[in-house]
Parts: sequence; structure tokens; C-alpha cells
Amino acid sequence: MAISVGKAELSTESQSLLATLSPGKRTRLRRLLYEFGPGSGTLLFLPIDQGIEHGPRDFFPNPASKDPEYQFRLAAEAGYSAIACGYGMASKYYPAYAGQVPLLLKLNSRTEVPPSDEAFSPCNASVEDGVRLGADAIGYTLYVGSPRQDDDFTQLGKVRQDCDRFGMPLVIWAYPRGRDIDVKGGRDSFYAIDYAARVAMEMGADVVKLNMPKLNPEKDRNAPAPYNELEVTQAEAIRHCVESAGRSLVVLSGGSKIDDDKLLAQTRSIMEAGGSGVIFGRNVWQREWGAALDIIEQIKETPLKSRTRIP
Repeated sequence: MAISVGKAELSTESQSLLATLSPGKRTRLRRLLYEFGPGSGTLLFLPIDQGIEHGPRDFFPNPASKDPEYQFRLAAEAGYSAIACGYGMASKYYPAYAGQVPLLLKLNSRTEVPPSDEAFSPCNASVEDGVRLGADAIGYTLYVGSPRQDDDFTQLGKVRQDCDRFGMPLVIWAYPRGRDIDVKGGRDSFYAIDYAARVAMEMGADVVKLNMPKLNPEKDRNAPAPYNELEVTQAEAIRHCVESAGRSLVVLSGGSKIDDDKLLAQTRSIMEAGGSGVIFGRNVWQREWGAALDIIEQIKETPLKSRTRIP
């Protein structure tokens, strides 16, 4: 028998994150939420870590985007909350934009060449590097459910300790990955994304970055109970994932380039569910300059109209 989960059952009162943070973390996170990007307690991140994660193939739709200068200029001129990238690009390109747009330094990465059966993303930079480069937040990719999650938890624990020591907000890319996730409904299932949101919060995330949960009745039957019997709408699934992150703020990923209406609808969905913003990369910089600026303006309007949470 299917179990229905309604809005009233999912709704919980949002608690303030900023009130719990150390002065250093609070200062930096408030800068992202209120002084840059859409403002008013919302977040709009521009990720440019695809060159490592996917290789140069993502730049073919817009050849100009292969030059990192394109994304850095876009983040600064269009008014993002932060640009997210690894150490190499941050050290070579961010100095020219320091003070114009905040930096979210990603500490770990992997290529897509090896299979993700036992996914693990090793660190190639440190929180101290972020402090030296002028970052306002640190990013870390956590592969929830991977056979190597023990190594991941240990590595993340050290990053979290350094973030606490330096007063640096921690943004966790919470990605379900690995052969065990694949046989329990898949990495983008409601079960997997909901679990990842909870794990990231419990591992110390100040902000959790999630992919959109995908509802697939056939695959969802392989998920553990009660997920294999739940009947939820897309909006309810997103809300549930946001609430599983507790006081941690949640931003939703855009993923591969999609239709503009769908992109804006996703933005509304995450904000109406109690999320704090979005992180859109390919959906923006795979466009020519003028078109990219146009869609950014539309994206920035949506969080301000649909915001339901005070951070």
C-alpha cells in the first residue's frame, strides 16, 4: 500500500543558522547572503569546476567559455553571490576580481575517467589556501554511500575542523555515488538525495548543495522502506530534502543545460520549499554573453519573489 506524504506532514519551523555561527563564519556567510548576489538572505553561486569533473567537453556549446576569464567576468559583472572553483583557477584568475565577487574555493575534485563505483574525491587544496586567496567560503564534494565513504568522512572531518578554526563557512556538495546507491534507486532518487542532505548537515555543512531529486516509480521500488512506498510530488520531495538538512542552508543544482522555463521553475521550487538559492553553471555560461546576462537577471528575480526562509 502506498504511503502519501502531504505538505503539513513535511512542514517544520525554520531555525536561524546565522545565530548559531562563530563571528568569522557569520561575517563571511552574511556577505554572501546580503551584500552580493540577489541579496535579502538568498544565494546564487556560479560553479566552474566542470573542467576537472567533466573535462573540456562542457565548453564546446560556447567556445568563449573555455577561457576561465569568461566565467570570472560573468560572476563579477552579473552580480553573483560567489564563484566556485578549484585552487588552480582561483590562484590564476581570482586576484583580478577580488572584492568584486566572493570566492568559494573547492578543495577536492576528481575526473570522470574512472568509474564512480567507488567514488572518492581527494583534496588538492586546504582551508588555509582559501584564507590566503581571500575566499569567503570553502567547498567540499562528499560522495554519500560510496564504498570509500570512510575515507571521505575522515578527509571531510579535517576540512570541517579547519573551517571552524579559520571561521570559514563550509559548503558541501552532497552527491550520492557508488555501486550501492545504484542498486537502491539510483543517485538522483528521492531516497538518495534526501539521505545526502541529512548526512551533509550532520557532517557539519553550513550550506548543502543538492541535485534535483527525480521521481521514478519503477526505480524507486528498489529504495529502502518507506521510500519504496511513498507517493510524493516533486515539490514535496524537494521540501522533504530541504528539511532533512535542518538548519543548514540548501542550494539546488541546475545540472545540464535545460529549458529556460524549467530552470526558473526549479528555482521557484527550491525557494518555496525553504531553500536558500541555486547554483547554476552550464545553464548560464554555455550561453553567449548577452544571453547569459539575460537569464541571470531572470534567475536573480526569482529567489527574491519566492523566498520563504530567513537564514
